[in-house]
Amino acid sequence: MTNIRKYVAEVIGTMTLVLIGCGTAMLTGCEHWSGYLATAFAFGLTIVGMAYCVGNISGCHINPAVSLAVFLNGGMTGAEFAGYAVSQCIGSLLGAFLLMIIFGLGGVADATGGFGSNGLAGVNGSIPAGLLTEVLLTFIFILTILGVTSKKANHGSFGGVVIGFTLVLVHLLGIGLTGTSVNPARSLGPAVVAAISGNTEPIIQLWVFICGPFIGAGLAAFVHKFLENDKK
Repeated sequence: MTNIRKYVAEVIGTMTLVLIGCGTAMLTGCEHWSGYLATAFAFGLTIVGMAYCVGNISGCHINPAVSLAVFLNGGMTGAEFAGYAVSQCIGSLLGAFLLMIIFGLGGVADATGGFGSNGLAGVNGSIPAGLLTEVLLTFIFILTILGVTSKKANHGSFGGVVIGFTLVLVHLLGIGLTGTSVNPARSLGPAVVAAISGNTEPIIQLWVFICGPFIGAGLAAFVHKFLENDKK
C-alpha cells in the first residue's frame, strides 16, 4: 500500500509538471526571452511546489532519470525504480492529454506546434548536439539533486527550492537548443499526443530525449558516489 501511494504521488507530480510546464510553452511559444523565462520558471516552480506537496510521500522524483540515479546510488530497488518510471510516464501522458483537451475545447493555438514536445530544431537537426546537450544538462541537474538531498550534506528543508531553481537554470540554456527535456517522461507524453494530432517528428526524435537524460543520470550517480565516498 505504501508503494501505491508513492506511485500515485509520482503520477500527480509528473502530470502537473507537464500540464504547467508544457502548457506554458504552448502559450508562449518560447520565441522571445519573455517566453523563455516564463517556461523556465513554470517548470522550475512546479518542481518547488511538488517537492513540498508529494515530496514527503514519494521523494518527488517525477522524472525517470532522477529515479535511475537514486537506484544506482542504492536508494531504491529495481522493482521500485520500474514502478516509479511507469507511474511517471502515466503522469506525463495524462498531463499531455489534458492539455490537448483544454486547448482543443478552448480553441487555443499551440504556439509550439507539438504540445511543448522536445526537438532538435534549435541545433539544426544535429543528433550529436542534441544528445550532448541533454546529457550535460541532466548531469548538472541530477548531480545537484543528489548533492542537495544527501544525508551527509544536511541541507535542511530548502532542497526543493534549490532543485526547482536548478531546473530553471538548465532551461535557460536548453530551451533554445532542445526545448530542455532532462526527463524522459516529460518528453514522452507531449510526443505521443503530438503524434496522435498528426505531428510525428517529436516521437521520431524521442529516443534522444530518453537516452540523453538516462546517460546524464548515470554519470551524475557515478560522480556523486565518487565525491561522497571522498568525504570524511
